[in-house]
Amino acid sequence: MNVKAEIKTQIAGALAGAEFPIASPEALLNAFPNGADTTCECGDVKLRAGDAGSVLTASDFPFESAESVADTIVSRAF
Repeated sequence: MNVKAEIKTQIAGALAGAEFPIASPEALLNAFPNGADTTCECGDVKLRAGDAGSVLTASDFPFESAESVADTIVSRAF
């Protein structure tokens, strides 16, 4: 599995128990198990949930699924 695919899988997994839709950046951070400190890693690449917020915009919300969050973050962060 490549880095992008692994990070995407980890983000979706971290949000597996979240209630959707998620309507705001604050709600998204709160949905991660360790909040902004939730970290996805693959090799030398680390992505914290708090840092991922820098690639999201208000127009991205609401998110309807963990997969849509993961797709959006990975497509913009890499």
